[in-house]
Amino acid sequence: MTKRYKVWVSRPLFAEALARLDQHVTLVAEATERQHSPAQLRERLADVDAAIIGLSDRVDAATLAGNERLRVIANLAVGYNNLDIDALTRAGVLACNTPDVLNETTADYAWALLLAAARRVGAAERWLRSGQWTGTMRIDDWLGVDLHGRTLGILGMGRIGQAVARRAGGFDMRVLYHNRHRLPEVTERQCAARWVDQPTLLAESDHLVLALPYTPGNHHIIGAAELARMKRGSVLVNIARGGLVDEAALAAALAAGQLAAAGLDVYEDEPVVHPALLALDQVVLSPHLGSASADTRRNMAHLAVDNVLAGLGLGSAAGDPPTPINPQLLHARPAPGKA
Repeated sequence: MTKRYKVWVSRPLFAEALARLDQHVTLVAEATERQHSPAQLRERLADVDAAIIGLSDRVDAATLAGNERLRVIANLAVGYNNLDIDALTRAGVLACNTPDVLNETTADYAWALLLAAARRVGAAERWLRSGQWTGTMRIDDWLGVDLHGRTLGILGMGRIGQAVARRAGGFDMRVLYHNRHRLPEVTERQCAARWVDQPTLLAESDHLVLALPYTPGNHHIIGAAELARMKRGSVLVNIARGGLVDEAALAAALAAGQLAAAGLDVYEDEPVVHPALLALDQVVLSPHLGSASADTRRNMAHLAVDNVLAGLGLGSAAGDPPTPINPQLLHARPAPGKA
């Protein structure tokens, strides 16, 4: 008889995804959204074979200390800077994430932020809702920044960055990008994008979208010096990770008019937003909604379930989880035990 594994889901999840887990494992699922303390997280993970967690759940060496049961962690996100992958690998815990299923939805949202920031949608709506529109406006009221015919810069040209670039053709925009490694020529043609170095990207972009992963080496990759190199009156959008941007420096650049506007979906100390940004009308702020469409969030949940089941040796893809972060463990550890 196959062992009945126990799985913890750290946050509310779609009922159909939970039902798939429930067919195979003993399921413990949180019914309400909550912040788990390090001690609570350690206690929960010590009692299960696998878990589906969110970005607010930090799993590191201290969390795993003494844990001899945990086999799989499925992160309900593409990014995984909440996971200490080295510590997980040393502990023999397979880590997985949910890439690709959210590329197009996140790229859509990048354009939503870009348009809203450039055309001052948020501030204008607040002005209207407060009853200040009397029926007449000056010809120079609420002037924004055009997108059509301008230059779009993309810092980080992975799958999401490429999806952002492909949408630029509809606005007749020139697309520049910077990556550590240049894309193959065929991909550049598909995206109608040209590689440049980072200083050129900053200097020539009218609109700059950040779509690169966060690493310690990328911390504040956009700081005061980089903002000063950007075109005066340009627009910055960050759909990646908050730690990429020095938020105090960004607020100062916006207040000084160096940048015309910014659209932010991510923040360095989420859910806290830098107070200087909150005070500025030329910033569009949203609470980490890049993947938040009904279809995409469901697809992310099902991919996390696929990873857990396969990582535990269950289901049709047993032993072959679709998106492992440390796949070397798949060949190094013994097969799931039998009872």
